[in-house]
Amino acid sequence: MAQKDVLASKVIVLAGGWSDERDISMESGRACQKALLEAGFAQVDLMDVADADFVQRLTVGGYDVAYVAMHGHYGEDGCIQGLLEILHMPYTFSGVLASAAGTEKEVAKAMYRRANIPTPRGYDIPGDTKLSEDDVEQIVDDLGLPIFVKPAANGSSYGVTRVTSADMLPGAVEKAGAEGDRVLIEECIEGTEISVPVIGNDDPRALPIIEIVTGSEFYDIKVKYEAPELHHVIPARLDPEVYQRAQNEAVAAHKALGCLGASRSDFIVKADGTPVILETNLIPGMTERSLLPDSARHDGIEFPQLTRMFVEWAFEAYEKKNNNK
Repeated sequence: MAQKDVLASKVIVLAGGWSDERDISMESGRACQKALLEAGFAQVDLMDVADADFVQRLTVGGYDVAYVAMHGHYGEDGCIQGLLEILHMPYTFSGVLASAAGTEKEVAKAMYRRANIPTPRGYDIPGDTKLSEDDVEQIVDDLGLPIFVKPAANGSSYGVTRVTSADMLPGAVEKAGAEGDRVLIEECIEGTEISVPVIGNDDPRALPIIEIVTGSEFYDIKVKYEAPELHHVIPARLDPEVYQRAQNEAVAAHKALGCLGASRSDFIVKADGTPVILETNLIPGMTERSLLPDSARHDGIEFPQLTRMFVEWAFEAYEKKNNNK
């Protein structure tokens, strides 16, 4: 941890922006601001990065550290991190490269495979692709049905379709393509859906695993923002060996991407006990009903303490980077 009185720091919480996840980002920002104040920070301001005077206010505000509560484009993909690097301002969570790699699902999958973490089979195609009948037949023959189609660089299940018939596939690709430049078409992995939060910098550790119980076709945007007690089972009901393997692979994914502070990797555990990773969220939701804070509470870490830890890790990462220059 950084050797300084972090509570004396002037903190700016960055939220909002222009992505599909703007509203939940603002909710995360308000929740984090409240938690940081409860943790004992003397001054914690909240700023919507979509405000016209955002850069000027950030630059002249005299802030010691930025707490990034942005989700989706411009916040989770390395953009805001690049600005903070230019300003030489410490900030929570992962840096530019890790953020960009983690957001691009096909790039992240390549990193997972290098770390020997199982991933779904699938295709990565341009977002403006118009599938022919032959394309559809080949994809269905290869991956079977159902198939998941999703934007390659988006979060919170926006633009995701569970394709159950071949005639749905072209429309699903068009829908996902409207959300970004590239589209992933992946086999559907059947099994138990889990999410594994990881916290820390150089020595990250996994928090209790959350089992997702939806009653829906998949963990869609509506389910994600309902009350946690409706859908979260903590700890997940897995065999001990499978539970440990999933935690180990979430930590491996955190390290493979170069994450800092926090990440949350989502898996499907197959009937044979194999966890198959779907994606890693580098700035997980930070509301009272969000997965990572819910898991942390089960580990004995209340939300204010958790937010303070993230700020401490932000200073630690900043100091290590600058000491190595």
